[in-house]
Amino acid sequence: MVCYPTFGGSGVVATELGKALAAQGHEVHFITYSTPVRLGSFRPNIFYHEVRVSDYPLFDYPPYELVLASKMVEVAKDNNLDLIHVHYAIPHASAAVTAQNILAEEGIKLPIITTLHGTDITLLGKDPSFEPVITYAINSSDAVTAVSENLKSETNKLFGVIQEIDVIPNFFCPSHYKLAPNEEFRKKISPEGQPIITHISNFRPVKRILDVVETFFLITKELDVRLLLVGDGPERSAAEMKCRELGIDDKVVILGKVKNPIEPLLVSDLFLLPSESESFGLAALEAMASGVPVISSNTGGLPELNKQGVSGFMSNVGDVVDMAKNAVTILRNPEILSKFKASSLMRAEEFRIDLVLPKYLALYKKVSAK
Repeated sequence: MVCYPTFGGSGVVATELGKALAAQGHEVHFITYSTPVRLGSFRPNIFYHEVRVSDYPLFDYPPYELVLASKMVEVAKDNNLDLIHVHYAIPHASAAVTAQNILAEEGIKLPIITTLHGTDITLLGKDPSFEPVITYAINSSDAVTAVSENLKSETNKLFGVIQEIDVIPNFFCPSHYKLAPNEEFRKKISPEGQPIITHISNFRPVKRILDVVETFFLITKELDVRLLLVGDGPERSAAEMKCRELGIDDKVVILGKVKNPIEPLLVSDLFLLPSESESFGLAALEAMASGVPVISSNTGGLPELNKQGVSGFMSNVGDVVDMAKNAVTILRNPEILSKFKASSLMRAEEFRIDLVLPKYLALYKKVSAK
């Protein structure tokens, strides 16, 4: 399993997938530059291999992709791997293709499954300098998956893909939600029981954090609410400044990065995700699995997840007025809020890991039998 080890959705999905496979008795090897944040402590059948890049004076930028490919070759030979599952087209799939070619020279077969998660397509795909490499990596893979129909469509549109793409959605693990809400934490944020609106992301521009703040500001004109911001990134300072400008900073709590986003979700009443682009929206799914309805934009794969009027509402990107109106509709009436919470839980049930894992296992068997 090759992935980014950070807080992003692709790394979370790859890690949870690996853990689920290990729980079924499969031997799983993680190959990346740092221990994945969701990996946790020691688990049977799970092994971690660090990719270490030396700082040579010759290079302005360390050649991570080459070192990664070498590590894949080493791990495959030492552990007799059946296949390699990479998350993200570059550098992971392109490095895997290099590793596969090296191993083939020695008579070793190593099938590659590439899972596309979003920005490797929607952002890098618009940069012509990456197009040939991404296209080659996708077409050279033994199987390719995308996390939504929208991402599959975007991939076929942006690249010269001849490889069939299977859509396997992201998932959540029900066992992670067997936690009691931290009522002391909730009371600290909402001392008088005010509804808590939450946003979780990496605070990159694509997440439109200022839209979160402006939407919340409009909601405060109608209701006494609190905003919980979870995460960190380049837009955090701008968000803090905007809160001060609008005079709502006393109603906003910024936690920064947390290892387990389920904990703040369990004390939340509404989730805001006004992104410019989302290939799937894993944070929205995790909110729904916590019984939290979602107010989101209607972009990318979000319409495949967030059912309008059922698990929440969707608006056009940037339409903070409509998002605020929809939020007030849900929060104003306790009975309506309770109905949306129940509907969100029911919608999330369709994305349980026990329903998604068999799709990956079937794909693993398919490429291994080629």
